[in-house]
Amino acid sequence: MSYATLLTQEQVQRIHDASLEILEEVGLKVRYAPAREIFKQHGCSVEDERVKLPHEVVEKYRKMIPPSFTFHARDPKFDKTIPRDSPVIVTASSAPDIIDPVTGHERRAESGDIAQIAHLINELPGYDMFSISTLADDAPKDQFTISRLYPALKYCLKPIRVTTTDHKDTVAVMKMAYMVAGGEEAYREHPFLTHHYCPTVSPLSMDNLSTENVMYFAKEGLPVYPTIVPNAGLTSPMSMAGTLAQGNAEFLATAVLTQMVKEGTPTIYATLATVADMRSGAYTSGAIECGMLHMAFAQMSRFYNVPCGGYIGLTNAKVNDAQAGYETGMSAMGGVVGGMDMFNIGGLIDALKTFDFAKAVIDDEVAQMMKRVKRGISFSEEDLALDLIKQVGPGGSFIVAKHTIARMKTEAVMTKMADRDARSIWEKKGSMDIQAHAMKKVRDIMSTNTASLISDELDAKLRAEFPDMVSGDLKPIE
Repeated sequence: MSYATLLTQEQVQRIHDASLEILEEVGLKVRYAPAREIFKQHGCSVEDERVKLPHEVVEKYRKMIPPSFTFHARDPKFDKTIPRDSPVIVTASSAPDIIDPVTGHERRAESGDIAQIAHLINELPGYDMFSISTLADDAPKDQFTISRLYPALKYCLKPIRVTTTDHKDTVAVMKMAYMVAGGEEAYREHPFLTHHYCPTVSPLSMDNLSTENVMYFAKEGLPVYPTIVPNAGLTSPMSMAGTLAQGNAEFLATAVLTQMVKEGTPTIYATLATVADMRSGAYTSGAIECGMLHMAFAQMSRFYNVPCGGYIGLTNAKVNDAQAGYETGMSAMGGVVGGMDMFNIGGLIDALKTFDFAKAVIDDEVAQMMKRVKRGISFSEEDLALDLIKQVGPGGSFIVAKHTIARMKTEAVMTKMADRDARSIWEKKGSMDIQAHAMKKVRDIMSTNTASLISDELDAKLRAEFPDMVSGDLKPIE
C-alpha cells in the first residue's frame, strides 16, 4: 500500500535537520539526575539540568532503534507486531469519568467499570490491545495501578498497555504480572504488559518519574515506549511546522536515551500532537489538525525506519453524536492512509476525559473499516475479472456468479452497527439509532462468556499478596 503524504522529502529532511539543531543548541531540561548522567557518559554536554545533544550522538543512537515493535498477549494468538500487523487498534486510556451504561449520566469511573470494559474489548474483533480505558476512583490507597490492572487481567487475554506512577507502583505491577505468568522467568519469555509513559514534557523537558520508569524497563528489556505531546500555541509553536520540529526533537531525545540505556531497545514513534483552540485554550484532540500532525509524524517515522502510532480518531464531543462520528472518522482515515501503525482509538469522548460504552462498540466497527482500507485492493487477474465481465456482458447481472459468491463476505466489511436496511425494515426492527443499537450490543456481550480468565487458585494467591484489593468482578448491565 502506498501512503498519502503531507510533507515533501525535502521538508522531511528539513524537520530532521531542525530537530538536530534544537537538540544541539537548545537541548532539554532533564530533571532526573541518572538520565543526565547517562547522557553525559555518552557524549552530551550537561550543565545543571540542561542537556545538549550533539548531532553526531543523536545520529549514532537513533540508528540503533529496531524497525519493529511487538505487543505480547497472555494468549499468543493475540500477539501483534508493527508495522507487519498494522493497523493495530488500541483503546484510548486513562479517562477519569464514564457514561454510566444504565443511567446515561457521567460519573467517576471505578474498578468494576474496568472489568466490564476489559471483557468488551476482549470480545470485540476490531480491537487488538487493551490500554486500560479509565482510572479507578475506588482504588485503595497505594493500589492505584493494580486496581486497574487486576480487573483488566481477569477479563482480557489481549495485550494490555499499562502506566505506573513511581517505582514502588512499578514493583507492585510487576509482582502481579509475574504471578499471573507463573513466575518471573515465564513472564520475561512472553511479557504480556506493554509499559507506556510521557517522559518528555513539552516544551523540551524530561520529568522525574516517567523518565525513571522508561529507563528501568529499557534496562530490563521489557516492552516500553514513550509518547510526545506537543500542543501548538501552548507548549509548542503556533504552527504545525514548528510543532513538528520541536516534537520530532523530543522524540529523538527520548529514543536516544533508551538506546543509551540498552542498545537495540524497541520503541514506537508515538504522538498525541494537537493545535490548541486559542479562543479558549481548549485541548483539541478531535481537531483535523491533530490528524494532520499524526500523518506528518508518520512520515518522520518512516524516515527513521521506526514504527509509529498515537492518539488519533478522538473527539471533543460530550455525547456520542455526529460530532463524535466525523471527528473520529476524519482523523482515523487520515492516519490509515498516512501510514500509521498503531491507533489509540476507542470509547473516549470529551477530549479523553470520559469513556462511553456505545462509542467503544461503534469505534470497533470503525477499526474494522480501517483494517479494510489497509488491506487495499487486490489486483490479481482473477480479481480483475475481465473474463467474467465479458461473459456477463451489457445488461447482465453478477449476483449469481461464483466469483460474487466467493467474495461476498470478504470483499466488503459486513457492518453490524451501521444500518443499511430500507426505512420500513428499520422501523419494524424498532427504529433504533446507532447509540441504542450499540448499547444493545454492549448488554449482549456483558451477558455472555463472562467467566474470569484467572483461576480461583491464582485469584486467591493474588488477593493474599495484595490485601484489600478491589474485587475486580464483572457485573452484568441491567
